[in-house]
Amino acid sequence: MAGERKQVFVVLTDGQVRAYVNSCPHVGAPLEMEENRYLDLTGSEIICAVHAARFDLLTGDCTWGPCRGRRLTPVAITIADGMIVADNPPNLS
Repeated sequence: MAGERKQVFVVLTDGQVRAYVNSCPHVGAPLEMEENRYLDLTGSEIICAVHAARFDLLTGDCTWGPCRGRRLTPVAITIADGMIVADNPPNLS
């Protein structure tokens, strides 16, 4: 919806930082099982708490589950002075 605020989360893997909207492409539900916990037990994939869909850390592509072939919504970021800054962050929280 227009004007709706979205939560964003950031992952770091292999020295690369990625940011995604906290919303499963299958049902739109938040991904984390517990507050600020987005990764599986091995830390190698993002996992959806609703139906255990799995997502690649670097691309956001769904690799397993009902949303296979879809992806998380990426958020463009810049790292400046040690801080992560969203580029053009419309309605993000």
